Amino acid sequence: MTATSGSYSDGEEAALPVLSNRMMVTESLPLPVRANSTKSFTFKKLADSGKSKTLRNYRLTLEYTSNPAWYAVQALPYLMEFPYECSEQLFSRYYANTLASSIANSDPAIKRVFESWKQIAPSALKSNLEKNEELKSVLIQESPWVREAAGETERKQRIGILFDLTRMAMEQEVALKKLADNQTVNGGWPWFPGMPESEYITRHIVTGLGHLIHLKSVDPEHNPKMGEMVQKAVAFLDQEMLNDFQELKKRDTLFRKNNHLDASVVQYFYARSFFRDAYPFDDSLLEMVAFYQAQAVQHWTGLNNYLKAMTALFLNRMEDGKTARLILKSLGETALRNEEMGMYWRNQTSGWFWHQAPIETQSMLIEAFDEVAGDLKSVDELKVWLLKQKQTQDWKTTRATTEAVYALLLRGTSGLASNEQVKVTLGKEQVNPYLSTQVKPEPGTGYFKTSWDAAGISSDKGKVKVENPNATIAWGSLYWQYFEQLDKITKADSPLNVEKNLFVEVKSPTGLVLKAITADRPIRVGDKVVVRVILRTDRDMEYVHLKDMRASAFEPLNVLSGYRWQAGLGYYESTRDAATNFFIDYLPKGNYVFEYRLFATQKGEFSNGITSVQCMYAPEFAAHTEGIRIKVE
Repeated sequence: MTATSGSYSDGEEAALPVLSNRMMVTESLPLPVRANSTKSFTFKKLADSGKSKTLRNYRLTLEYTSNPAWYAVQALPYLMEFPYECSEQLFSRYYANTLASSIANSDPAIKRVFESWKQIAPSALKSNLEKNEELKSVLIQESPWVREAAGETERKQRIGILFDLTRMAMEQEVALKKLADNQTVNGGWPWFPGMPESEYITRHIVTGLGHLIHLKSVDPEHNPKMGEMVQKAVAFLDQEMLNDFQELKKRDTLFRKNNHLDASVVQYFYARSFFRDAYPFDDSLLEMVAFYQAQAVQHWTGLNNYLKAMTALFLNRMEDGKTARLILKSLGETALRNEEMGMYWRNQTSGWFWHQAPIETQSMLIEAFDEVAGDLKSVDELKVWLLKQKQTQDWKTTRATTEAVYALLLRGTSGLASNEQVKVTLGKEQVNPYLSTQVKPEPGTGYFKTSWDAAGISSDKGKVKVENPNATIAWGSLYWQYFEQLDKITKADSPLNVEKNLFVEVKSPTGLVLKAITADRPIRVGDKVVVRVILRTDRDMEYVHLKDMRASAFEPLNVLSGYRWQAGLGYYESTRDAATNFFIDYLPKGNYVFEYRLFATQKGEFSNGITSVQCMYAPEFAAHTEGIRIKVE
């Protein structure tokens, strides 16, 4: 390029990139299989791959996790290492070390897994965000989530150290001592030392200690320090609830007729029910107990699922099994059941309050169906949903992690002791990682990954059979990568689905309107083109990357990267030379429509590429649109 003025000139020489009309495409096929079952899958695109003359295979990758229940155990270091010294985090540290020690000592096979983690290669315990970079549409270093990935990887790589039995016993004792020091003379716990006692924090800790006793991980009779803590805390909660009841009687003359069943009342009775036999209600509490029990029988229908499950549990322990079973019957009738996702509820979405958290809600429902209904089939179905959330998300809070681990281990550790490897057959080839010198399954989870290069890929590998001999759900995925011309790429869906449409924005007497691109109304140079992307997902996901390619005829109106909010969705938008990237931290289940604008700057016929979306935490969940051509006049 040269600029000339009079007798002076200046010039610059640079390479002008011309993008190929071919691109590498990654297709995925999720392979979920229920416990003790065999399932066949068809990777239709791979099976039909011989129909395209321009398609060139690149790589076929299989990854599989034989026992995802171990992911619950691998989440415990998050609790062990949480840095704050507040009462809730101190308890979480005590809870994690106590539970891990109990798990390790429950079965020699489980103890061997803990020991093997000390020698495991650091690369085997990468974060789910950092695993499989070659299968992801964007490298993790190019995304806004580098710190999250590094943090989770560091937690996992310290697993071998954190699960050392001697260290766990020491940490358990230290956490218990600090927790005892934080307890006030009244028996309650503040959030941080120096603050007033918190009924919520105290109820949470008493509930957690009840969980540990129920799992037989601790015994108060053999641990006087813990027994004294519990007795003081229960007395504190009893007195606070009695004070509230006395105030209620003064404030509301019709208190027996009105509804006074709220979340704090339900949580108190649930926490208290773990110690009903050890610390019976004294005479001064009997009126209050009878009143709220009657309130629960009368008003439970107005509660959400979390509080319904809690109510069923405490009523059952208060010897009102009839109402408890009625609540479980109602919950069972409103539940949804799905072969892949298990048993769940349509209204199970996040809210601002502790009793509106979906992971904790599902955990409480597992406990209720187990203890009240004795419905082991529903319990297994509920656990499937909980584990599937771990597949696409990281359990973000200490409370979610403690509740989920408790629910998954409620029926003992038999699922963890099961160490048989799934059998995967692709076409006529059976994959056996134990016979391979290059592929070694990860201890505990049984995770492994293996690949075939172009020469080893054939269409018959699109027929997949998975045999799962374990007592828990197993999952994995098959990834097929190939090169194809942009215009010949066909649409692919998964639990994620993406659609893309182009419109021309034109002025009308009533204002700006969007018009579909047709032969009568083509795109012209200077037009403002609106890109509309419709994104659908049937489950909550985290760390979702959406990449929208664009033709070289278009220039984006917005060229500055930054955080955006549109259509109820928050995301980071990054504009590049050939595509616009959207990074979505949290994508709740649902449908989302959002738009952005381009200018048509060049005339001619162009490939517009595809729009692809992928969950970086679980790359098997991916989708893309078909390739299209556009014409600018």
